[in-house]
Amino acid sequence: MDLRCYEVEPGRVEIRPASHRRAWMDATPDGFANRCVPLSVANALGWELLCPLTIAVRWTGGAALRDINIGFPEGGTPPLNFVESHFGSGIVTFNPLLVFRTPPGYDLWVGGTPNEAKDGIAPLTAVVETDWMPFTFSINWRLTRKNQWVRFAKGESFGYAMPLKRQPVEAFVPRLAPLEAEPELMEAYEMAKNQRAFGQFSDKASERFQGWYSRGVLPDESEAIGDHRNRSRPRPFERE
Repeated sequence: MDLRCYEVEPGRVEIRPASHRRAWMDATPDGFANRCVPLSVANALGWELLCPLTIAVRWTGGAALRDINIGFPEGGTPPLNFVESHFGSGIVTFNPLLVFRTPPGYDLWVGGTPNEAKDGIAPLTAVVETDWMPFTFSINWRLTRKNQWVRFAKGESFGYAMPLKRQPVEAFVPRLAPLEAEPELMEAYEMAKNQRAFGQFSDKASERFQGWYSRGVLPDESEAIGDHRNRSRPRPFERE
């Protein structure tokens, strides 16, 4: 499937495949967070948009546009209107000037890099119908602390884009039931729970960290899951 990105201003921002690694995950004891397959898969489900220079932002607490201060502490000239106070109310707007084209029936999820955090600011998330919209979108962050400078370093991600198959949430019929209502599922759950309890006292990493899930098999290894994955590997954009 094709995913195309058209640059209004070629070279304005760099786009790179997201990594499954996170510095805070590497810093956990023995890097144990890296053994969480669901985290690693989510980390690299899309592409990161990178800052062309270092940016610092601060919010004085008011709702006006002027209540957000924007600076470039390492110097340099930013692309025109790249970062601005557009909405006020502590919201900082990045304008990458990119027009994405997804296949029919696919949207683009845009926001901050998953499983990453910055003190004093939080990314806002949006879903854009990029299979037809003939225009750009912005990446927005909301400052959460007054009078604190927040820095985006040169080369750091300010945004994240991920294709998302369009599926109205209203099409799902959510139901609640006790686990006992599904005997086979309950049996598998009990096996997984017992293995987890045993793994707390085991020296084998595969037992401590639910190795059956990493391998894509049921807890009793009776069935392999054909489309299981323990990594996401987005391809880099190729310039035409």
